[in-house]
Amino acid sequence: MVRKSRLLCLFLFLSNIGFSQTYFLYVASESEDEVAVIKFDGFKGVVDKVISVGYQATEIEGPHGLTLDPSGDFWYVTMAHGNPFGRLYKYATESNELIDFTELGIFPATMQISSANGMLFCVNFNLHGKMEPSTVSVVDPFYMEEIMQIKTGSMPHGSRISPNGLNHFSVAMMSGELFEINVMTMEISRKMNLELSLNSLLKDLTKAADNDTLGNVMSHQMMNQNNRHSSIKPTWVVPHPDGQRVFVAANGADMILEIDLFKWEVVRTFHTGKGPYNIEITGDGKKMIVSYKSEGGTGIWDLCQEKELAVIKNSREITHGISVSPDNKYAFVSVEGKGIERGSVDIISLDKYKLIDVVEVGKQAGGIVFWKVEE
Repeated sequence: MVRKSRLLCLFLFLSNIGFSQTYFLYVASESEDEVAVIKFDGFKGVVDKVISVGYQATEIEGPHGLTLDPSGDFWYVTMAHGNPFGRLYKYATESNELIDFTELGIFPATMQISSANGMLFCVNFNLHGKMEPSTVSVVDPFYMEEIMQIKTGSMPHGSRISPNGLNHFSVAMMSGELFEINVMTMEISRKMNLELSLNSLLKDLTKAADNDTLGNVMSHQMMNQNNRHSSIKPTWVVPHPDGQRVFVAANGADMILEIDLFKWEVVRTFHTGKGPYNIEITGDGKKMIVSYKSEGGTGIWDLCQEKELAVIKNSREITHGISVSPDNKYAFVSVEGKGIERGSVDIISLDKYKLIDVVEVGKQAGGIVFWKVEE
């Protein structure tokens, strides 16, 4: 009997080893001009490789946004600090060999490749330029040529492509707008003034509840018509896997806005911690992960219950980007660090709601993207 128990334990142990998974992702360190490959075995994370990026040895060029092509064969990084223009670099995933590059607009930031037409869409944040409408660059990633620039709003930052690959969404931080681009026609199909849509929702809620508190919130969130900048400062947008809605991080209002894509209006709000910056939705559509840049924390939300399940204190003060593993088990969060402090990737269990491990990387860790899972 004892022997059978031991054999059973040995079988279970070997089975667990056989089904163990190793996760790989890329993270950019903006103040180090390097991209690190992070390897995580479910228990411990390590820096597997470090790739130096850029071409000016004496200048910090600022790797900012990261993305992979749908095949997983190539990864791309934007170099934001070019003068006058930034650059987009293309690398092979297996060898991390530089393939090609192209120039984009001022301070190219976040990007993705459409599965519908194969084009790469990248917002030009224009952080150091004039406060005027900037653009989204459309790039052919095969030839690494910029095809065109589409004018959008002031300081576009967060951007993502819909699950079906047909629409590109971006938010303009200073003008407070959401843009939808049809990737096939490469034209703006719709745009929304987020503050006006939010105020409309809050007015309806105030009427329904006859609640002075809601009215005060609405007045606080309303744009000062004499102020050229948005007060809610949207920094990120991400589509839900169901393709029917998108979520926007209203960084200046400490809330997340849910936009119904059929109604094209704000239909729900989530009041968050300070400075929500990035958002990711788990692949099953059940949880929303939010980085709170102004308080060094990461929030885990249940979308069905409209409830924040946990706030995880990050290892450093300035929380930045998020990437979720395809099995929805882990959130990998880039944390910038302050001054000369090195950045990190904080690995969070989405089942246990706790910080599992911290991997130290270069200064000002920001852009982060999942690569692959190996068994």
